[in-house]
Amino acid sequence: MIRLDDLVLFVRTAALGSFSNAAREADLLPGQVSAAIQRLERELDVRLFARSTRSLRLTDEGSQYLPYAKEILQILHEGNERVSGGGDSLRGVLQVAAPSDLGRNVLLDWITSFSDAHPGLSLRLFLSDHLADVFRDPVDVAIRYGVAEDASYIALPLAESNRRVLVASPSYLGRHGRPQRLDDLAAHRCLLYVLGGRVYDKWVFPEGSERRRFTVNGTLFCDDADVVRRWAIDGRGIAYKSWIDVCTDVHAGRLEVVLPEQPGEPAPLNLICPHRKQFLPAIRQLHATLREHLKALTMLQPA
Repeated sequence: MIRLDDLVLFVRTAALGSFSNAAREADLLPGQVSAAIQRLERELDVRLFARSTRSLRLTDEGSQYLPYAKEILQILHEGNERVSGGGDSLRGVLQVAAPSDLGRNVLLDWITSFSDAHPGLSLRLFLSDHLADVFRDPVDVAIRYGVAEDASYIALPLAESNRRVLVASPSYLGRHGRPQRLDDLAAHRCLLYVLGGRVYDKWVFPEGSERRRFTVNGTLFCDDADVVRRWAIDGRGIAYKSWIDVCTDVHAGRLEVVLPEQPGEPAPLNLICPHRKQFLPAIRQLHATLREHLKALTMLQPA
């Protein structure tokens, strides 16, 4: 049977990089930590660390097991909080990853208010257009556009009716004219997004039961979606963005929806987490809070 203390020492050894450091933190001898890791390895019948006289590193099996060990300890911690009279107060650590544009310009105030409402919760926010892996990266949940195809995740819907829209600034449309149909995009400067070295220059639009794909051109490229939005506001071209990302700019007059009668590609927004984590109180309450705020935004998007 796996001992809880051994599991804790495995997680801390992986974090600190040596038996000595983990022993010092736990006020144990290095030999005691080494013995705990060996017991855990025997129970699992795998090697968790590759040891040498100068280094200690996780094996492939150890790297795969580490996020599950962390999750087990987090679940036990949450359970202890629930039964020890903690009531509805949230405690512990919640690590959230979100896209750069959405995180900075839409979610930031809501997440900050959520943290203010739960002072016992340590909330860590990571903003990047890199797609976070909630098993391997140091995050508990990821807020992500699109549908999770991996069966090991669960997607809790935040804004399932959200779509992309074509937007440009009034100054750009004044200088270059307003497209009247999708084919006109070929004559316009389009602002292009890059992710993982791939340029997203194929813009897709639903047309009845089918989808039309247009190859667009432009001279400005960026791997940060927030920069693409700023370029659009600055009159540099036409962007194809999530309605949630640009709705505030549209209502403020900084951007205008181009071809408002043309439906954009669906861009559902979800909160992604491992199946077992969906029941953690902090995740459930954050999901409910964000979903309520986002509902008001998506109700205002073009039909």
